[in-house]
Parts: sequence; C-alpha cells; structure tokens
Amino acid sequence: MATTVEALIDGGKATAGPPLGPALGPTGVNTAQVIAKINEKTNAFEGMKVPVKVVVNDDKTFDIKIGTPPMSALVKSEMGLASGSSNTRTTKVADMSVEQAKKIATMKEDSLLGATLKARVLEVAGNCVSLGVTIDGKEPKVFQKDVKAGMYDDQF
Repeated sequence: MATTVEALIDGGKATAGPPLGPALGPTGVNTAQVIAKINEKTNAFEGMKVPVKVVVNDDKTFDIKIGTPPMSALVKSEMGLASGSSNTRTTKVADMSVEQAKKIATMKEDSLLGATLKARVLEVAGNCVSLGVTIDGKEPKVFQKDVKAGMYDDQF
C-alpha cells in the first residue's frame, strides 16, 4: 500500500528537516532524492508556500505532486506586492500586463477551470478584482469584457 506524505514547503527550498524528513524517514525512500526532486519542481514558486504531496509506493519508488499557491499569492508575487488593496474600489495597487496575466494563468493551468488560455486569463482577471490590481491599465471587469469582445484575440 502506498504511503502519502503531505507538507507545505517554501518553493525551491525543501530540506531533509521537518516537516518532510521525519515524515519520509519511516517510508524507507531515499530522502535526498525526494528533496532534490521537490526543489526542482518548485523552483518557479520561490518565496511562496507550496503544497506538496509525496506518494511513496511499496517498492520505494515515489511520485511527487506539486500544488500551486493560491492565485492571489501568485498575483502579489508577480506584481511585487506585500498585500492587496485595502479598498479595491478607490485604491489600485498595481497594473498587470497581459503577458503577466498569461504567465500566471499558465502557472495555475492544472487547477483552473478554463479550457483555453483566454478563459484562464479571464479567471486571473477575476482574482485581480479582489486585490485592487488593474490589467493593461483597465479595471479587471472592463478588461474581461474587452477580452470576451475579441479585442485581445491576437495575444492568445
């Protein structure tokens, strides 16, 4: 029967110490190999907490599933923000480019519902509403309408 170890680690900085080391030790798997693989897969999320699931099989092989940080954390990281706006109606904290929105949509691809990049960028824009971040100089809801109207089709 496979054993599953779940932990929240700093992207690209997993160590053999707690929480992973003590949990992986009893499984008999090569902890150093597991840690190296986790760090390789989480490098893109440096500076963020990343959920990690390690499934150790009976034959000591392992599979690593990397969750992605919440979208708000990705937006804040991409924009260099400590926090979102305290009043999103009146205070805008950053302006995201369409390229940045596409980058975040790609990072979250596995956990978003949108079937196309365009649909996933609309989801990113929806998240920007609650953070007080504009996209391409526009309110996120205006940006979404423009995307749906085809004004950005040349970028998808």
